[in-house]
Amino acid sequence: MPERRVIRARYEGGVLKPLEPLELREGEEVTILLLPEEFPRLVDKVSVEARGNVEEALREARERWKRWY
Repeated sequence: MPERRVIRARYEGGVLKPLEPLELREGEEVTILLLPEEFPRLVDKVSVEARGNVEEALREARERWKRWY
């Protein structure tokens, strides 16, 4: 079983196409968690903001998360 990792993919013609090579066996099944494109940018922003005001950064992250889910 492959290790957990995050990869980016593009949806084209009804198919998710990974933007990097995957080390999977033919026919192997995986579980996919879809996150909004802006999610990695939010994580970066929160980590930078947390250096200043941790509570404010966490509050803002929680509010954004609620809008996605």
